[in-house]
Amino acid sequence: MATDLTAQQQSELPPKSTDSQKPNTRIASFLLLLICSVSAGFLGGYYGGQAESTSPDIKASQQAVNSESELIKQIARDVGPSVVSVNVTAEGVQSTVFGPQSFTSQGAGTGMIVSSDGIIVTNRHVVPKGASTVSVTLSDGTELSDVSVIGRTAESDPLDVAFLKVNDKKGKELKPVKFGDSAKIEVGEKVVAIGNALGQFQNTVTSGIISGYGRSVEAGDGSGTSSETLQNLFQTDASINEGNSGGPLVNAKGEVIGINTAVAGGAENIGFAIPLNDIEGLIKSVLKEGKLLRPYLGVRYVTLTDDYAYQLNLNTKRGAYLAPPTDGRPPIIPGSPAEKAGLKEKDIITKVNGAAIDEKNSVISLLGRYAVGDKVKLSVIRDDKEIEIEVILEAAPTS
Repeated sequence: MATDLTAQQQSELPPKSTDSQKPNTRIASFLLLLICSVSAGFLGGYYGGQAESTSPDIKASQQAVNSESELIKQIARDVGPSVVSVNVTAEGVQSTVFGPQSFTSQGAGTGMIVSSDGIIVTNRHVVPKGASTVSVTLSDGTELSDVSVIGRTAESDPLDVAFLKVNDKKGKELKPVKFGDSAKIEVGEKVVAIGNALGQFQNTVTSGIISGYGRSVEAGDGSGTSSETLQNLFQTDASINEGNSGGPLVNAKGEVIGINTAVAGGAENIGFAIPLNDIEGLIKSVLKEGKLLRPYLGVRYVTLTDDYAYQLNLNTKRGAYLAPPTDGRPPIIPGSPAEKAGLKEKDIITKVNGAAIDEKNSVISLLGRYAVGDKVKLSVIRDDKEIEIEVILEAAPTS
């Protein structure tokens, strides 16, 4: 209707000459051009401003991606030469319907160099009992075949660790890894895993974050015939596959903070690694003594949580509780360093040299930082009173 009314009003106006209409037409054209110009300038300025305001975010995002990519590449360059593939031939005997039969098996895993003279740490399950020959392949493809097994932790030990020694380096310079402090790692921190994926893809690099810590898992060999309980593990979503076992888990500084050791079956991107601090004492003993000496306290305990403390009617909610035996085995092993130091049943160990026992640090992991012969101070709750007990760590018995 507005359009019709305008047309009617125009028809009632007196007619104008052609000459008087031309200027109006030119003015209208000029005004239209001016409006278009102003509108274009406004729109251009608006969208230009919008693009200008969002481009820093886009650039920041691109820089973050590029920065992370460069970081991972740098870690791979720095740590890669310290990672080796471990190749094992093992011999054994198995029972069959036809009686005992000997067999030979081939296996592969990963290891990392911890000293320039050829000491390598890996997982115990990478170098099984009965390993007849062991060789390692360096990152440049050089195979070193003269390799001996220094030692392995016991099958019942929650630390799945073994040590190798390269006896003939063939003139190669071996670069040790750099160690970090695994106690400082927090959930969400960036990590990189390096290993011999599936036993055939050497120095595979994957990245992710620390998803959790203090995990306990029951790990098997895939055959269903054997398993082991592993404690106090890092959980990571960095992809860990068969063959990665024994390889390093590295922080953003290029420091090793864990040893890749297991992957959750039937799940994606759930891997586990032993915190480096847990085996610090073992590394020290091997480098100093040339043999694996497991530091040993000699106690059986219950790790306290809020629920356990409530059930046991204890005021202390965190620590290692030397609980009365339920299976006939005493909490203090006879002849152990714990007995010699005066630890008693119902004691609660709350600290090791000032470091608290909690969800992140078990008593085993804290003691793992020390070597055989070290003196450590234990904070102990006895009859609701805190006392301090000094104990000298001894080598764990082999039997």
